[in-house]
Amino acid sequence: MDTSLSQLELSANERDAFMERLFADALGAFSIFSVYIGDRLGFYRTLAGGQRLTPKELAKLTNTQERYVREWLEHQASCCILDVEGDGNGQRRFFLSPARAEVLADSQSLNLMTPLAQLIVGAVYPLDALLQAYRRGGGVAFSDYGVDLREGQASMNKQMFLQQLGTDWLPAIPDIHARLQADPPARVADIGSGAGWSCIGIARSYPKVLVDGFDLDDASVKLARHNVIQSGMSDRLKIHLQDASKAELVGHYDLVTAFECLHDMSNPVGALRMMRNLAGENGTVIIMDERALENFQPCSEALEQLLYGFSILHCLPVGMVDQPSAGSARC
Repeated sequence: MDTSLSQLELSANERDAFMERLFADALGAFSIFSVYIGDRLGFYRTLAGGQRLTPKELAKLTNTQERYVREWLEHQASCCILDVEGDGNGQRRFFLSPARAEVLADSQSLNLMTPLAQLIVGAVYPLDALLQAYRRGGGVAFSDYGVDLREGQASMNKQMFLQQLGTDWLPAIPDIHARLQADPPARVADIGSGAGWSCIGIARSYPKVLVDGFDLDDASVKLARHNVIQSGMSDRLKIHLQDASKAELVGHYDLVTAFECLHDMSNPVGALRMMRNLAGENGTVIIMDERALENFQPCSEALEQLLYGFSILHCLPVGMVDQPSAGSARC
């Protein structure tokens, strides 16, 4: 009797703890979407200057509607994202601490996290198509995920590519670093170049190199070409809307790179073989991808849970579009 009661109590405790966990997850989901709103409407950037603003003042500065702004501000303060001072009657003033301003509004910081919110919003954009893929097989095209996935993904990596790729990562490989500085100018192919920030990071750090970026997503290529023009490097950096498997490109490059894209490919082994062919006998291939665990583990660490989250919503469906597919995602 006591044993049975104890098992019932343990089951109830597990149930209640799991309910609390899902409730906390719901709060986190609302926080992510509220951060997306604050980022896209310029609320954080406006508050980042240290101003203490009323809802009316923030609405005026961002050309938005006061009633919505007040609700958003109160939500942010209730979640301990923003601080608040003053009483009611429209006199409450909301402000953003410098530490949180860096995370939410400093576009030059490696600690900026708003792109993660945009990326998550983009990952759920084609939810109906995703459900159909789960039911019937096949995949969901990258283009179906829209602007938020594309721009969020690019912004997540932008400052790492601009600030670290050519100053920390590649210099850590002495022979590659030396070749990229030498004559004749090295040729670099960047596969899955996306918004072009990796190409720009390499070209900016190594003033002699000639860089070709390759991508199959039309919108990403347009975005990358715009970014290249803005960077002032169009003379040494070209973005191509094509795969890189043409025969005339074999052995053409001193360095071939692929950053955070191999796991999305339906035929990663074929892609690796193609990259090796591009590099020829004396070239080098560098792959940078997610540091996922080698094998599945239940109740795994937070990063692994995050990677699986993106995988079930985006990485695996994108990799399943072209068949046969290795189905090798887990972002």
